[in-house]
Amino acid sequence: MTQILAVGAHPDDVEFGCAAILIKEIRKGNRVKLLVLSRGEAGTGGTPELREQESREAARRMGAEIEFLDFGGDCRIDYTIENRFRIAAEIRKLRPAIVLAPNISENQHPDHAAAGKLTRDACRLARYGGVDALKPAPVHKIDSLYFYNITQHIGAIPDIVIDISDVAGVWEAVMNCHASQAAQKKYIDLQKTGARLLGLTIGVEFAAGLFANDPVRVDLISDIVLSSRNF
Repeated sequence: MTQILAVGAHPDDVEFGCAAILIKEIRKGNRVKLLVLSRGEAGTGGTPELREQESREAARRMGAEIEFLDFGGDCRIDYTIENRFRIAAEIRKLRPAIVLAPNISENQHPDHAAAGKLTRDACRLARYGGVDALKPAPVHKIDSLYFYNITQHIGAIPDIVIDISDVAGVWEAVMNCHASQAAQKKYIDLQKTGARLLGLTIGVEFAAGLFANDPVRVDLISDIVLSSRNF
């Protein structure tokens, strides 16, 4: 069983951005935990209490665990060494093999990029035994770090593209748990349209993409049997 940690700045980030990928992993028997750094305190729709409740229901539908950390609230997630240590401590506690975080490209909500950078740095800090702030928890080295987009599907081509056609319905149900946000804008239509467009490029109905923090290692190029080249 593989342990996977997915970090989100806001209550719906993971669900909109990479939940379909995680649902597939859970169905395979892997364990997934969501780590959310705010409760949507500054959001236009929904109270923090409601948004936390929506997230917990979404996690239940996914089959994932969920935990909230208080980083000062929505719009207050700062890229500081203290916050890096807080996430690094969670990584040491959970000991994931794979970590997913928001894309560090600063093209949307500033919390997204901050959460991505904090997680990236935390993954490195968690492996160093001499960091006093993280003692006495044992060091932990993750295997892979990937970044996911949240609501931006036009731009760079993802490094890894995953066929999510078989879980598209469950993914939509998970996103619909966030009714307070879906009532404001057509976020779910945006996500599905982006997934459909990416899917077309690899010859499937729906797909999701990830960006690799490090080169993806293989022994032989002939090991890569699922081509993403359709056009």
